[in-house]
Amino acid sequence: MSRFTHVSIVRPVIDIPGSLAEAQQTFNGAAGRAFIAGLPDLAATFLDRWRLRLDGPPMNGVSALALPVVRADGTRAALKLQLRDEESKGEPLALRTWNGDGAVRLLDHDPATGTMLLERLHSSRMLTDIADTREAVLTVARLLARLTSFPAPPGLRRLGDIAGAMLERAPWALKRIPDPATRRTVADCAAAVREVADEPGDRLLHWDLHFENVLAADRADWLAIDPEPLAGDPGFELWPALDNRFEAAEVRRRFDVMTEVLGLDRERARAWPLGRLLQNALWDAEDDRPIEARQLEIARRLA
Repeated sequence: MSRFTHVSIVRPVIDIPGSLAEAQQTFNGAAGRAFIAGLPDLAATFLDRWRLRLDGPPMNGVSALALPVVRADGTRAALKLQLRDEESKGEPLALRTWNGDGAVRLLDHDPATGTMLLERLHSSRMLTDIADTREAVLTVARLLARLTSFPAPPGLRRLGDIAGAMLERAPWALKRIPDPATRRTVADCAAAVREVADEPGDRLLHWDLHFENVLAADRADWLAIDPEPLAGDPGFELWPALDNRFEAAEVRRRFDVMTEVLGLDRERARAWPLGRLLQNALWDAEDDRPIEARQLEIARRLA
């Protein structure tokens, strides 16, 4: 008889949310489909490598799958699996730099796949659930003040490069906007960016701190998640909090609160949210979509 016995390793069943699969198909095509197809094996690999056990149903956003897990020492954590791309590859570098100061803490990271093991936060308690939008905006402002107090480490995308590319593409996009008033607003945004593009800043930016990217935690009231980091001016961070749960009458007040808390020069700070409208207009032009009315209203109220 053979001295060896074959042992079958049972891999945990990972449910892939349909919304994640659809988003990957929409935004990443073949690469997204391959990522979704490989998720069960990828999850099994890191559950084994980092000695984790599943501890609840999966969670997901547009681009990543997060699995609640428990480490061998009993620590609750989250295994984040995502397609490694230009936006996500700087995330671990930013999280290491912040080291838990205003943001979720990074516990482990695999550079080859972009897989991360993160501190477990309370996914059921998002800042978007706060009824008082003024309180929510103030919370974002305070988090941004902490996050942008760090100089950006080498290796991140730079706002100066992004602004330069936007200004190069602006004339093309303007030709694709049929409405004169909308075209004028976008042109004004480009002009505002042109005024500040020579001093794009060097702070560590989150770039996507909307209300759903702020979660409650045990060690802090609120922490930021899912950065798409770059080096630049903190004024570029203000747009999501102006756009989230949009209230036209609150635009200027939100802007005033955030610039005060972050200690920003108001005129320079005003230009960078207008740059976000320009960026969105370029994306809309590429996809042949109209610019959303509320975004135009934000730009007009800031201008």
